[in-house]
Amino acid sequence: MSYAEVNGVNLHYTEQGSGEPLVLLHGGLGSTDMVAPLIPALAEHRRVIAVDLQGHGRTADVDRPIRYELLADDVAALIKHLGLGQTDLMGYSFGGSTALRTAIQYPEMVRRLVVVSIPFARSGWYPEILAAMGQMGPGSAEATKPSPLYRTYAAVAPRPEDWPLLHTKMGDLLTQEYDWSSEVAALDTPTLLAFADADSISPAHMVEFWRLLGGGLRDAGWDAADRPAGQLAVLPGTTHYDVLQSPALLPAAIAFLTA
Repeated sequence: MSYAEVNGVNLHYTEQGSGEPLVLLHGGLGSTDMVAPLIPALAEHRRVIAVDLQGHGRTADVDRPIRYELLADDVAALIKHLGLGQTDLMGYSFGGSTALRTAIQYPEMVRRLVVVSIPFARSGWYPEILAAMGQMGPGSAEATKPSPLYRTYAAVAPRPEDWPLLHTKMGDLLTQEYDWSSEVAALDTPTLLAFADADSISPAHMVEFWRLLGGGLRDAGWDAADRPAGQLAVLPGTTHYDVLQSPALLPAAIAFLTA
C-alpha cells in the first residue's frame, strides 16, 4: 500500500502487475477492496493502480466538497506523480464518472477508457434511484452500518467516525444536476461502455450515451471500416449492484484494453 499527496489529498493506492498502466476506480462508499477481485486478471496484462478516492477507504477526507471534477484532478495528479504517461482508466459507478471526467478534462493523459454503469447526465438514472440519492445523509449512514460497505470502511478508514460525513458529502454530490453530453460527444478517447441489463440507468440512456460516442449511427460495413472506436457491452443477468461480478465483464474489458 502506498500514498501520494496530490491537491491536498493523501491518496491511497495499491499496485499490482507490470506493463502499460491502468488506473482502477471503485464505486461510491467503497474502496479498493470493492474492485480487488478484478485486479489479478487485469494485472496479467497491465500495471494496475487501484485508488481510494477522497474520503473513501484508506484515503482521509479533506475540507472540500466531493465533486467529480475535483476527483478527476486528483486522478490526473496521481498519474503525473507516478510518471505513468498516457494511461488506461477503468471505473465503476462513482469511479466510472470520475474516470469519464478525467478523460474529458485531461484527454492527453488517457489512452483508453472503460466505464461501468454510469450515465452521462443525472437524468439517466431511474426516478427511484434519484429519490434514493436525495435521502443520503446522516440517516442513511446509520441505516447502512450493518452492511459490508460499512464494515470495510470501519476496518480501514483513517477516521471511521467520518462515515456520516461521507454520506452527507455523497448526498450533496448526487443531488447536483449535470449533463456532460456535449463533452462526451467531443471525446476522442476510445471508450468501452459497460452496463448491467437490469441497471439503475435506463436502456434509452445507454443507447444515447453510445450514440454520443459515435456508436450505432451506421452499418459498420463488411470490412468493419465504419466500426466506431469504442464499444458497448450490456452484461446479461446483472444489476447495478453486482455488475462487477459478471463473468462477461473482464473478458470484454481486457479485450478492449489490449486491442
